[in-house]
Amino acid sequence: MLAYQHAYHAGNFADVHKHLGLFHLLEALTRKSSAISFVDTHAGRGRYPLAATETQKLAEYREGVERLWRRRQALAAEPALGAWLARLATLQSGPALECYPGSPWWLGDALRPQDRLTLYELHPGEHQHLDTQMTTSTNAQRLHADGLKGLCQRLPVPTPRLCALIDPSYERKEEYREVVDTLVQVVRKVRHAVVMIWYPLLPAGRHLTLLEGLREAHIPKLWRSEITLREANAERGMYGSGLVLLNPPWQLDQTLDHAFDTLAPLLAERAVHHGEWWTAER
Repeated sequence: MLAYQHAYHAGNFADVHKHLGLFHLLEALTRKSSAISFVDTHAGRGRYPLAATETQKLAEYREGVERLWRRRQALAAEPALGAWLARLATLQSGPALECYPGSPWWLGDALRPQDRLTLYELHPGEHQHLDTQMTTSTNAQRLHADGLKGLCQRLPVPTPRLCALIDPSYERKEEYREVVDTLVQVVRKVRHAVVMIWYPLLPAGRHLTLLEGLREAHIPKLWRSEITLREANAERGMYGSGLVLLNPPWQLDQTLDHAFDTLAPLLAERAVHHGEWWTAER
């Protein structure tokens, strides 16, 4: 199924949760000089103009990134959010919030000459957008292919380190199990790989298949973060956003705990964040 297009949801609260976490992860990883292979399994587009018809249809960014953008001056000195908002500002032509960057942009922005970036996108329309938006670079490639299969096929990577972002649309319930199976293969072939997995919190509770699958696979060093805007009930749509991090760099869990604790009340009055080690180090 290839119906999902992220432009309808660009800049929503889940994007902010995911990309704020990705930003701090990239900052931590690039403090060391050794080369990294970055892989984005479900890249989407590089940039999302907020005035686009698709984005305006639901305008979810108004309850996400726009809430932070309106307070950016007050948040400028806040270590958890200030630097992220400052990077976001470099994409705008003026003081107005015009464009929201997808994960390919955040990864490309952190790319150094010694690093490699592989962006997978299976949706033909989304891949075409990605192809035209991302600048040509000798150390970045865009592939119209299945990202989970592609990640496994390129293991082990030629660089000393691997960092992968896995964030499917989860249109198919089988994807929760496929993500578990993919992470198992990554751990087997690249023991110290760093992987960030995003998942939605929906009333059906299918994310529990992912979480319990990860625990049952005995994968060590998994840190989990969830931001919930409201109680789970029969209403349609996401009530929260989740992240799982494999092998987070030293003290990143503390950094993200602070960042997400600061973020949650800015997104909604009753929003809360919970972070914990899902599996311990073996």
